[in-house]
Amino acid sequence: MAPAAAAPKPRPKFLRQYELIERVHAYDPTADEALLNRAYVYAMRMHGSQTRASGDPYYAHPIEVAGILTEYRLDTATIVTALLHDVIEDTPVTKEEIAKLFGDEIAELVEGVTKLSKLELQAEHTRQAENLRKFILAISKDVRVLLVKLADRLHNMRTLHYIKNQAKRERIARETRDIYAPLARNIGCHRICVELEELSFQHTNPVARDAIIRRLDALREEQGGAVALVSQEISARLESSNLPARVFGREKSPYSIWRKLQRKSIGFSQMSDIYAFRVIVDSEEDCYRALGVVHRAWSSVPDRFKDYISTPKRNNYRSLHTTVVGPRGMRIEMQIRTEAMDRVNEEGVAAHFRYKDASYGLDLEGMEAAGGRDPLANLRQLVQVLEHGGDSEELVEHAKLEMFLDQVFVFTPKGKLVSLPRGAMPLDFAYAVHTDVGDTCIGVKINGELKPLRTPLVNGDVVEVVRGSKPVVPPDWRSLTVTGRARSAIRRHIRQTEKEEFLRLGKASLEQVFERAGKRLKDVSLRPILERFALETEETLFDAVGRGRVSPSQVLETAYPGMKDADREAATARRKIEGGQDAAQLYVRGGGLTPGVSLHFAHCCSPVPGDRIVGILREDGEGLDVHTIDCPRLAEFEDREELWRDLNWTPEAERSTISLTRLHATIQNAPGVLGQVCTIIGEAGGNIVNLRMHHRQSDFFDTDIDVEVRDAKHLTNISAALRACPSVETVDRTRG
Repeated sequence: MAPAAAAPKPRPKFLRQYELIERVHAYDPTADEALLNRAYVYAMRMHGSQTRASGDPYYAHPIEVAGILTEYRLDTATIVTALLHDVIEDTPVTKEEIAKLFGDEIAELVEGVTKLSKLELQAEHTRQAENLRKFILAISKDVRVLLVKLADRLHNMRTLHYIKNQAKRERIARETRDIYAPLARNIGCHRICVELEELSFQHTNPVARDAIIRRLDALREEQGGAVALVSQEISARLESSNLPARVFGREKSPYSIWRKLQRKSIGFSQMSDIYAFRVIVDSEEDCYRALGVVHRAWSSVPDRFKDYISTPKRNNYRSLHTTVVGPRGMRIEMQIRTEAMDRVNEEGVAAHFRYKDASYGLDLEGMEAAGGRDPLANLRQLVQVLEHGGDSEELVEHAKLEMFLDQVFVFTPKGKLVSLPRGAMPLDFAYAVHTDVGDTCIGVKINGELKPLRTPLVNGDVVEVVRGSKPVVPPDWRSLTVTGRARSAIRRHIRQTEKEEFLRLGKASLEQVFERAGKRLKDVSLRPILERFALETEETLFDAVGRGRVSPSQVLETAYPGMKDADREAATARRKIEGGQDAAQLYVRGGGLTPGVSLHFAHCCSPVPGDRIVGILREDGEGLDVHTIDCPRLAEFEDREELWRDLNWTPEAERSTISLTRLHATIQNAPGVLGQVCTIIGEAGGNIVNLRMHHRQSDFFDTDIDVEVRDAKHLTNISAALRACPSVETVDRTRG
């Protein structure tokens, strides 16, 4: 008996060529059918025998991505881009070849969408940030790049379960949840956002998702009939008021339920808005009429009404939200909107594309006439964050801040509406108006009253920024902001200020060393010095010296290689500051000091040249104690004016001495960190004479470091270098 024939392998499920053309022609009868056909065939031929983890031919993926985009009625160029979006990365095809065959517009779009997996970056957050950086810059040129990329990620997530490596699945799911879903929400593509979140949730926390689904199934059995009855009753109430409407109940997604449970720290049984009802009416006026009918019929829940029609969300979402205690005592969350609003809310920026006068693009005029705003405004804010620079970690942090937070609406004194994330403070408002306004902010009036800069803004506030004459941005301002734009601008200003300080410090150090050697810095050609240290400009040299990366003695030796060792030592040698009878002549003057008086440099504050200092006469007649002007111990002598002496440093002390001071640092408890700290201090020109560790814990420990420094600026330089080290949590000079 002949063996039975093997069952035929099922054909992969993806759109056939004619099916894709029909979909596009359904909303755009003028679409270039020949161009679509060429792209379809070209993608199949280029990807050839490549296969996916599912076993399907690879070309099924770009075809399905194109199919997803037809649901959003995008133009022919975007559909062709979807078909070709992987050919540059995965085949020998070049951008030039695509431009020759399909035109420059499609070549630019394909290049913008090309996957970024070739980036050879080690840290996941860095790779993620670089993807996001290139994304946002590409999106700023043409938002269709993002729409194709979101459809690409959506299809990849639908087939993620075919990837066998669990760690890889979880990594891709986290990236989707943290970057792609928020980007979709940011431009209003609610449907894509929800599906991406759900698919990510399925891989990042399957146990929690399954538990929520089981609870929803049980709830559906209990209340499924009630939901239908409530929909009918709402429809009947509206019809009796001559308001034709489409009413339907919807269930919250498992991920949105999980997020709410986590945010509010409540249990499933405490959630009262698992079911929501959407009311679709004909016009904007009907939205408010329907709201009146609902509120007259059932009691509204206080503080649960939001009007997103008069003040749309930043992603152009428009709807009325209210919660009422409805039929059978059910707490009902209700959304009231028109068909046009519903489409925009679901499809976001894609709903604003229009075919107009044989051209295709964003119909901003029609959108603004309908009461909406520029749907790409949020993405342009992220572009501004990019322009301020910063590292990759900062970029991801700022992007998430911009994309995740809800919003609050405030006004300028002239009545201009400014939308900010919820929790925003006055500095966020100032930087949203303009970077210069933020940099020069010195105070704020909220509703006509002066308020602290840490005051959270609430809906309806009128905010007036009080400005100074020049930019002053303290480092602690970062704790008074929540928006990425404000934080990146503050960090940029701080980096620029630190750079200027290091430039001044480095130049002054070099001038001092050259002067002691009997030379003048301005008479020296810096070219050989720049070549030796591989620096490009004088500024980079001064910066390197100021930061302690290059020592002044090395520069002097390079400039005058034939100088005698004794001369170089004399130029760089420094005397240690010590107390005693000679100190009054050598280091300190002023205050009517008598010859031979004995000075004692207080150990509580360890004054160094450059500090503002004051003397306190010892009551035992043993001389004078020298303190810094901000030493806490001076409070003991506040009512003893006769003991105080005004002092200042001599030029000799500031030019040719070293002083002992103490730094208190909190450092990560990890192998090699202490050695790293010591190296930083040594490279900055400091000499450690004592080190004591205490309060050692599993994560951090405190340490007191006694360091010899040249002056207060040198001490500031060392402190700044330590603060720049990721392993150092805090650095402070010991006082009192």
